[in-house]
Amino acid sequence: MAVLCIFLGAACGYDYKINKIPNYLIGFLIFWGLVYCGSGGGFWGMLFYLGKMILVGILFFPFFSIGAIGAGDIKLLGVTAGYLPFEKILIFIFISMLVAAVISLMKMCKWKQLGKRMRYIVEYLTKVFRQGRWQLYPEQENEQHSKICLSGPILCGVLLYLGGIY
Repeated sequence: MAVLCIFLGAACGYDYKINKIPNYLIGFLIFWGLVYCGSGGGFWGMLFYLGKMILVGILFFPFFSIGAIGAGDIKLLGVTAGYLPFEKILIFIFISMLVAAVISLMKMCKWKQLGKRMRYIVEYLTKVFRQGRWQLYPEQENEQHSKICLSGPILCGVLLYLGGIY
């Protein structure tokens, strides 16, 4: 798990600096996840790791398809969830998303955009309900103030797990 934390820290560095998580970093985390899970569970441990990773990817794919989350964030979330016991994955995702929501709320307050962003999401959801189908979430001006890098909240979720919080 120490290797996971070190490379999640590296992912944070890339994500916050260039808004992208390199695929080679994701690939290394997958490789190490297979080694980690395989050492305790053999072939079935590795297969179960891949299953957890793919399941999380599938669950978050609809959010990617409307532009609400980046591909690197989904890959990192899935790869990380694979390291955790199956019964802890939903709690991990909830905590990671809660941390991201708090960061988002703090950013909106800092940039004095809370009211504007809330109106924006209500308009988007109203349009979705009227048309009866999901649509791409349109980008706005000053987008850099509203984007959230999920690598930090994912790292926080793992650290809270390792600290025995859940």
